[in-house]
This record gives sequence, C-alpha cells and structure tokens, in this order.
Amino acid sequence: MTILEFILSHQNYLEDFITRSTYHSNAIEGNTLTFAETYAILYNDNSFKIQGKEPREIYEAINHKNALELVFENLKNQDTFDDRFIKRLNETINKNIKETEGFRTVQVFIQGSEHIPPEPEKVPNLMNYFVYNYNHDEQEIFEKIARYHIEFEKIHPFEDGNGRTGRLLLNYELLKDNLPPVVIAKEDRVKYFEFLRNNDSVGLAEWLKDLSDREKERMEKFGNKI
Repeated sequence: MTILEFILSHQNYLEDFITRSTYHSNAIEGNTLTFAETYAILYNDNSFKIQGKEPREIYEAINHKNALELVFENLKNQDTFDDRFIKRLNETINKNIKETEGFRTVQVFIQGSEHIPPEPEKVPNLMNYFVYNYNHDEQEIFEKIARYHIEFEKIHPFEDGNGRTGRLLLNYELLKDNLPPVVIAKEDRVKYFEFLRNNDSVGLAEWLKDLSDREKERMEKFGNKI
C-alpha cells in the first residue's frame, strides 16, 4: 500500500491530516480560525458554532481542503506536473477571495523580507524554467523539495496564496515519491521563514525530513504499519 492509498483509505487519518494541514498553513498566513473551527467548517460539524470570523477566513479553510484534494487527484491520475497544475492549485486557494487566474500581472512584495520578487513580465519564463528543472532534477528528495520551495517563494508567481500553494507542492512531491507528507506548524512560523529568508536549503531539507519522519509515526497510530 502506498502512502497516498493509506491516506485515502483511512478516513480518520485523512480528516486529521487535512484539518491540520489546512489549519496550520492558513494560520501561518494570519488566519485566526481555531483548529476546532477549521474542522467544523471542513467536515460540517454543526454542533460547533462559529462566530466573529471574516468570510475570507472561512473560504480559506474550504479552499485549502479543495486544493489538497486536487493534489490527491493529480497523483491518483498520474497527471503531468506543469504550470497549469500549479495555476489550478492557486486558483483553488483563492476561489471566492481574489478569483486569481494565472500568474500575477502586478509587482508584489513579501512582508518582513528584504527580497523583492521579480517583475511580473518575467514570471512566465521563470516558471517555465522552474517546472522544467523540477521535472528533470534527480537529486535527493528532501534536498530537491527544499531547494525548489525556496525558489518558488522567491519567484512569488501569484498575487496571493504563494505560501499555501508552495507548501502544497512540498507534499505533492513527497507523496509522489511515496513518502509521508509534512505539516509545518504555525508555532514554527519564525523558524520556517528563517530558512526561506536565509536561502538555507540544507537546513530546510533536514527539517522537512524530520517532519516527514514524525508524520510517519503519527500515521502508524491510525492504522497498520506502512
């Protein structure tokens, strides 16, 4: 049984992973939903009342779940990894919020970072190179995803949702290589951004491997050894 098959065939773990992934990835970007509120939104827990939250935050939760399911669908169908898939992910992330379509056409800036992303007219070519190199890179898996995650965030190809899209791509590649996914916790936000800010792909790779190993231990609590 592959890791993806395990995830999709163990409903309790599937809900656990999707909720944690959604909650933490959105919280890293400033979403204020609690873990319990996130679960209630994603799995229709009508016994839990949600008050005082912006519609955007609710859409962010729903959209992230849908985008993660898109990752699963792409992997199951063995569809091509290309810029169209990356765009679909981002469009799903931003549905009913910004309604983005394709790569950004405006200059963007990253709060708290000295790095200024490239001009919008350069993004299509940069992403063509990104996808080509990504698909032809045979280096060790954790080194690969760390390097390309940093590169993706520096290109910042979309007007919004770059962090969430990039973290989904991390798990796309891990699951494609039959490795447990990772959940970057909001409590590790500063540590995570330091890796990005310092272009520390070596440190990020080691950390992601540790997170994947820990996720494997968690998965084993939900079922047989994998």
